[in-house]
Amino acid sequence: MSVRLVITDAMWDRIEPLMPADPARGRRWADHRRTLEAIAWKYRSCSPWRDLPIELGSFQTAHKRLIRWAVDGTWERILGALLAAADDGDDVDWTVSVDSTVCRAHQHSAGARKRGRPGRSEPEDHALGRSRGGLSTKVHLASDSRARPLGIHVTAGQAGDAPAFEAVMARIRIPRSGPGRPRTRPTTVLADRAYSSRAIRGHLRRRGIRAVIPQPADQIGHRLRRGRAGGRPPSFDAEKYKERNAVERCIARLKQWRGLVLRTDKLAIAYQAALHVASILIGAWQ
Repeated sequence: MSVRLVITDAMWDRIEPLMPADPARGRRWADHRRTLEAIAWKYRSCSPWRDLPIELGSFQTAHKRLIRWAVDGTWERILGALLAAADDGDDVDWTVSVDSTVCRAHQHSAGARKRGRPGRSEPEDHALGRSRGGLSTKVHLASDSRARPLGIHVTAGQAGDAPAFEAVMARIRIPRSGPGRPRTRPTTVLADRAYSSRAIRGHLRRRGIRAVIPQPADQIGHRLRRGRAGGRPPSFDAEKYKERNAVERCIARLKQWRGLVLRTDKLAIAYQAALHVASILIGAWQ
């Protein structure tokens, strides 16, 4: 095959048992591995769906599979299963780093209906925002110390980081190999000054999570001006904060996929599904 493939046999051995089985009645699924390669090729190259190489099958099949499994939660389930296997082998460090990155949106991403179809978790703005730079989408994510994505949430590009913090934390949901609820609570959260707020610190404190977040200069000055009424400064471990580079490395890995750097999808659910597919292949590769 002339097309460069990204899924090795070792990666597929980990992913194949997690793929949906053929239905008891009706037509069987098209080859899962080829379809996953087709989706990966499209987003790694940032090419139009119609330019999909013939060796990777029908572009309609790949596109419909991407949307269908995004709607029913299949992509998130596969990613969760890979992370659960890693956690079962004590390979997931529950020191979690949170950050966001802005991705430009192509003009082809505009024009979708303002109201999504019934049954789809599609925001009305399709996670597209306008600023001086044009259309953009912001990707909020949490990663472990090995730069693996644990939770992903997309908003409009002009949205702030702090308001999306609880949403991205709610995306962290790793099933346990045995009985019990999925694990959703890290031991420590590392974040930059954009996440320094009473609401975020209170949220982490109520859940028993250690916060390692530096204070911006204006918050420090405001507290000092109030004297005793300003209270104690929040604790900050500068040495532990050095580990926050994990989320930067995670972002760099995702942005190796050109179709994620430049969004061409009209629907936010399709773009987020592509982020999950990239995360699945990153998790299977490690």
